[in-house]
Amino acid sequence: MQHFFEDRKWLIRLGIILVLAAVIVLEASGALTGPYQYQGSLIDPPSPAPAFDLPSTRGTNFALTEQRGQAVVLFFGYTSCPDICPTTLGDFKAVQSRLGKQADRVEFVFITVDPERDNLAKMKEYVEIFDPGFVGLSGRAEQLQPVWEAYGIYAEQRDVGSAGGYLVDHTARMYVINPEGELQLTFPQGMAPEAMADDLAHLLSES
Repeated sequence: MQHFFEDRKWLIRLGIILVLAAVIVLEASGALTGPYQYQGSLIDPPSPAPAFDLPSTRGTNFALTEQRGQAVVLFFGYTSCPDICPTTLGDFKAVQSRLGKQADRVEFVFITVDPERDNLAKMKEYVEIFDPGFVGLSGRAEQLQPVWEAYGIYAEQRDVGSAGGYLVDHTARMYVINPEGELQLTFPQGMAPEAMADDLAHLLSES
């Protein structure tokens, strides 16, 4: 009789182990959790990202068409921005850290909306405060204007009577281009870096 109960206990333990293993496999495959839900605004189906080729802080032009295989996160701002821009680039740094090795497949790109003041030297000094790997893009107003228009960027100078000069009111949304060169996500200002990193990690896993 004792052997009977011992065998039964062993079978129960084995059954529990098998059930737990099945749950782990199902969770890994997404069968229990369902498809991933992006936390940013998903563009479905994705659309071809408007191409651009602009002078960069790396000393060469940055051409979007040459970034295939990489995800590209675009943000349009300016170095004299008192709040939104430094906050966003700080968030980019947090996203990069959370991504770990996957960050090698992401380009974080900062495009000026203030070419009058943001030459490449100033852009380089600014982006490298946050990370030397971030890319700053500038150029002449006539080079940048078509890019702003293609991405629906609003930018308007506002005189605030400050010794520091004018401010620029501008779009604060971030644009995510997938490794196939398609615009697939946008992130609103204030989105948690953890959520942005999770979206980017999933995007990279699908490519």
